[in-house]
Amino acid sequence: MSLVANPFLSDRSLKIRAKAIPWEGYQRAGLLGADDVQLVQRVAGARDKAESILDAEGETYAALYIRLLNKLSRKDTLQFILVLLGDFIADRDERISLFFRQPDSPYPPLLKLLDSQDDFVRLKASAIASTILSYDRQPADQVVAKLLQHLSHLIRSPNEPEAQDVGTQCLESVLRVARARSMCWAPEGQEAKAPKVIEGLVQLLRTDPSPQMQYQLGFCFWLLTFDQTIAEQINSHYNLIPLLLDLSKRAIKEKVIRVVVASFCNLVTKAPKQNLAPMLIAKVLPYVQTLQGRKFSDEEIKEDVDFLADELKKSFEGLTTYDEYKSELATGHLTWSPPHKNDDFWRDNAHKLTDKDREQLKVLVHLLVSSTEALTLAVAANDIAQFVKYHDNGKKAIEDLGAKARVMELMAHGDPDVKYQSLVATQRLMSHAWA
Repeated sequence: MSLVANPFLSDRSLKIRAKAIPWEGYQRAGLLGADDVQLVQRVAGARDKAESILDAEGETYAALYIRLLNKLSRKDTLQFILVLLGDFIADRDERISLFFRQPDSPYPPLLKLLDSQDDFVRLKASAIASTILSYDRQPADQVVAKLLQHLSHLIRSPNEPEAQDVGTQCLESVLRVARARSMCWAPEGQEAKAPKVIEGLVQLLRTDPSPQMQYQLGFCFWLLTFDQTIAEQINSHYNLIPLLLDLSKRAIKEKVIRVVVASFCNLVTKAPKQNLAPMLIAKVLPYVQTLQGRKFSDEEIKEDVDFLADELKKSFEGLTTYDEYKSELATGHLTWSPPHKNDDFWRDNAHKLTDKDREQLKVLVHLLVSSTEALTLAVAANDIAQFVKYHDNGKKAIEDLGAKARVMELMAHGDPDVKYQSLVATQRLMSHAWA
């Protein structure tokens, strides 16, 4: 696996390699022994000449780099060591395993450097630690947690595009580890304990990412959807399916479409109950059907597209309009899909919202009370008005659930559509129930 490809790190690495480091001075000061100085000087020159030495004496140099990071603290020296360490593991998977045979772990000195005030040191250490972690079969939880917290901070740094780029690429490595994926999601009520990795990735997805960043984000979400709990809950928390669909539609590169479609396949395979209906509501099926008519260089894309189309078709055939409405409520995000404005729908289905102790009506009221999205609030207010109009005891049911005050409150909302729909709902609640 290669290290991150970032212009800032590449340019700085070239300049750092050209600097002279006073290794003999460290020896005279007693910070390094003569053997360590000799070892580092052998590989500090031309990179191509160093490769044969590193191939022959890899274990020796793995131990050396850990010792140097532990002993030295000058910024320019740390930069140089990190460049050498990056050269040591870049595209040389077999060398990474050498670190796990050492008596001293590479993690403590690398994790300490994540808090460096120097941008190069901080980002280069992030890249190296992430690459090493992705090959660790049993990483310690505290190591994973520290790295995830750090990377979540990088990707949520809007004024630092270099940090966002490096952080996202590092997550492409770290999220290959099952334990890292599971630690990105906390049980309900414990969200504050989880690193804000997914939140940061969603924020980046909502911007206008470059084609390469589109792929990096899609790849991260694909990895995340291998986790069962995340696959079950991520769409309801972040309305991810429409975001990924939009990402795929805007994609210039085929590889972006590949990771989005693969993510959808994971969501359908691992959590069909939670994700099939939201995909139908988001109109994933028509998009996937257009993909079936395209030619792709990667045969796996076609296989995934055909699988997804088949699963969505089967689900669509067994879905009634009311099932679709319930599924939309379950996503926590409402749009002006056909049922909301259809009088026949409400005439036939308003009473169903009170089945099972008003189960679906409570979900609708919860959205009206808790959502911060103007569109969801407007549609929910409309649905309250429709329910009151077509249910004999609709007005009382709404009052019993305490939603009347919220509807009236939304008449002062800043969004004109929310204001209008709330006014209509209030008028219905204040008048006699429809008969």
